[in-house]
Amino acid sequence: MSRHIQVTFDAHDPRALSSFWRDVLGYVHPGPPGVDLPEDADPLAAWDDFLARVGVPEEQRNTRSAIEDPDRHGPRLFFQQVPEDKVTKNRVHLDVRAAPGLQGEERMAALEVECDRLLALGATRVRRYEPAPPMSVGFIVMTDPEGNEFCLD
Repeated sequence: MSRHIQVTFDAHDPRALSSFWRDVLGYVHPGPPGVDLPEDADPLAAWDDFLARVGVPEEQRNTRSAIEDPDRHGPRLFFQQVPEDKVTKNRVHLDVRAAPGLQGEERMAALEVECDRLLALGATRVRRYEPAPPMSVGFIVMTDPEGNEFCLD
């Protein structure tokens, strides 16, 4: 039997980091428990209202955040606030499949377009790796706004 997974990120600012990854992956913030959100409602505003209503102090309202695949295929991503800084290279990273089925210059051009979009969201470009057949089709290493490494693949 296969298992469902949740990927957890340690973060200084869970709301901001979850919003970045929401926009990278096309995910959504789920609404609060027991709250039926209209289609055009802002789930983060709904969370603010919910947390205030249940008595969570304002300084504790950005300790957690989550995003989900609206199609329910990908893993849920959970963001938890931690006090310490990221010190070294992460041992696990995400590969964002931004050019499925493409090869060569067409693939790398598609990755560059996605790289530019993510730079505008707050990502940092680290390095481009050219295709090296047969073992690598090429990719771009980036970091998210809190320094977590990921690849455009």
